[in-house]
This record gives sequence, structure tokens and C-alpha cells, in this order.
Amino acid sequence: MFRKLKQVFSEAIGKLSETLSTKELSYDEFEKVFHEFEMSLIEADVAYDVVQLIKKSLADELVGNRIGRFSSSSEYVKSVFTKSLKDLLNRGIYAGDLIAEIKSAVKPYVIVFMGVNGVGKTTTIAKFAYLLRSNGLSSVVVASDTFRAGAQEQLELHSKRLGIPFIGGKYRSDPAAVAKDGVIYASKNRVDVALIDTAGRMHTDVDLMNEVRKVIKVVKPNMRILILDALTGNDAVSQATWFDSQVGVDAVILTKADADVKGGSALSIIMSLGKPIIYLGVGQNYDDLIPYNPEVILKRMLDLNT
Repeated sequence: MFRKLKQVFSEAIGKLSETLSTKELSYDEFEKVFHEFEMSLIEADVAYDVVQLIKKSLADELVGNRIGRFSSSSEYVKSVFTKSLKDLLNRGIYAGDLIAEIKSAVKPYVIVFMGVNGVGKTTTIAKFAYLLRSNGLSSVVVASDTFRAGAQEQLELHSKRLGIPFIGGKYRSDPAAVAKDGVIYASKNRVDVALIDTAGRMHTDVDLMNEVRKVIKVVKPNMRILILDALTGNDAVSQATWFDSQVGVDAVILTKADADVKGGSALSIIMSLGKPIIYLGVGQNYDDLIPYNPEVILKRMLDLNT
């Protein structure tokens, strides 16, 4: 994860350090060094708009500065990169503690999961159920996608493996009715959290959005979580924008983050999403769901020791 970006940032820090060690860095000199850096970022799948964000942030800190003869230019430039990237990555922080919020909320706490087919929604819901169980919270998995072949079977299999109750419906039955059944079950059986899956046809499908909108209207969720694939870059940002405009998005889980070897695609989503990211999916096991933490990402990108 972020292997290519680590190399790109290391080279850029080295070249900018060389210039700063001998003279004050002018904007033209910064532009000259950054141009090569810019191309490398784009080759690492970083979106152009995100490259420009990084460029402006670094220029604001570096241009016009000169390092004293007894100071370390490489350490200074590295600290600037750390600060600039951290400021951008902090945009994705979820301001709160979701587990604590669930524990203190009126039960059942209802979460609706959204996302297009192929992003890993089914597996992510199972991981989330495992996470809740690990934190002493009970849950019921509710499969309101009644149209996609195999959707309910996959969730039911995960539920059995985890020992968690499962609520489904007949093929082509009303998704909102199934979702409501799940919430009623949770309420009657004192289950802490109802995890509701929704259909995942393309995000531009009007019927899909109407279907998801109806589910949300009926169950009135505490949280609407959008699942996005870290490998899809700008398309994931487009999906987030569309879902948010149509049904609202409270937070995001970014899947397949471990599969993005270059790192640029995931970085682009994080920096331009405009929505808090609560977890990253980093594998296929149930415990491969980790909290979003800019510090961890920075360490992977900049080889930080602290």
C-alpha cells in the first residue's frame, strides 16, 4: 500500500532539499522541481486536482524559504511534506467515535449500507458485524437487496459463520419492507444494531436511487454509510457525489485499500471526497477493517519513524 507514492515523495524531498540547502527557493525553481514530481504523481494514479492541492500546499510552505547553514534541509522539507499532506488527509477524519456513539444511542441503532456492485459491500457488512461483536455489540444483518441473484445468500452465509441473526425477503419483494422487518426484529429482540444492505446497481440508475431513498425513508437510519472501492479513483468520488445528492451520505468505508500498490487512487479519494472516512478495508478476513488514521497513511508514504 502506497509503495509507489513512497518512492515519489522520497525523490521529491531529496531534490527540493538540494535546492534549499544552497539558496532561497523561488517559485520558478519550485515549479521546475515540482513539474517532474507532478508527472510521477499522475503516473501513480493521483488525480490531477489532488496533485494541484498538494502543489499549492507545498508552495505555500517552501517558496521564499532558505535553510540555515547548520540546519538540515532534508529534515525541514520532510516536515513540510508531513504537515501539508497531514492537513489534506485530515479532511477524511470522522469527528467522533462511532462505536461509542452506538453504545450510547437508543437501540436499535440503524445503519444503511450503500454502494455499487463490486465494491465489496457484502464482505464489508460482515466485517462491520464482526467489529461490533468484538466491541460487545449485537447486530442483525438485513438483506434488502431482493433483486440481485445471490445477494441474500452471500450475506446469510456470512451471518451463519459469525453466528449473527439474518433477515431476508423473497426474490423481488419490497426492499423497504424487508428493511423494516429487520428493524422490527432488532427492536423486539433487543439487538443493538441493524445492518441493512441495499441494492448496488449503477449509481446513476434512477430506479435504484428511488429504491434506496424509500428504504431510508422507512427505517430512518442513524447512519448512512457509502462503500467505495479504493482502486476506482475519480469514479469513486463521482459515486460519492451522486449518492450524497440523491440520498445523503454520512460517512464512507474505503475497501481494497491494501490492493492499491501505487496508492494514488486511494489518496485521491481521501483528499477529494469531502466526506468522513470511518474505516479502510485491507484484506478478506473479518478483522481486516481498520479505522481511518492519517498518521498511519503518512508513515507508509513518508517512511516516518514517529
